[in-house]
Amino acid sequence: MKCNRCGVEIAPGEEREHLDQIICEDCYMDALSPMRTCDPWAVHSAKSFEKHSGGKEVLTPVQSKILSLLKETGGLESCALLEALDVKMTSKELEREIAALRHMEKIGGERKKDRIIWRLYEAVSS
Repeated sequence: MKCNRCGVEIAPGEEREHLDQIICEDCYMDALSPMRTCDPWAVHSAKSFEKHSGGKEVLTPVQSKILSLLKETGGLESCALLEALDVKMTSKELEREIAALRHMEKIGGERKKDRIIWRLYEAVSS
């Protein structure tokens, strides 16, 4: 059986039903808990965590690479960022990394017509 959303093969008994669709567990989690890049409670939690960790940044290697690329380039769209990362990841996985960095107020989005350019937070907020 294949997932109606992403097309991945689902092992028997592992399928989930959501809105009359048979989907895999990953798509089910995305459906129940969609990514929100603008979430004031998540920002508060991330800042609180950073404060209680002694100001020590806790970034994944991918998050560090994203910040480095944005500093070098001055800003990138998601598709260009995904390509520049040179890491095997899906656009959905990149969205999660971007959301985490937004919640930590490390990056922000700047709308240019119908595009969103991701920049370091200082560049967006100033």
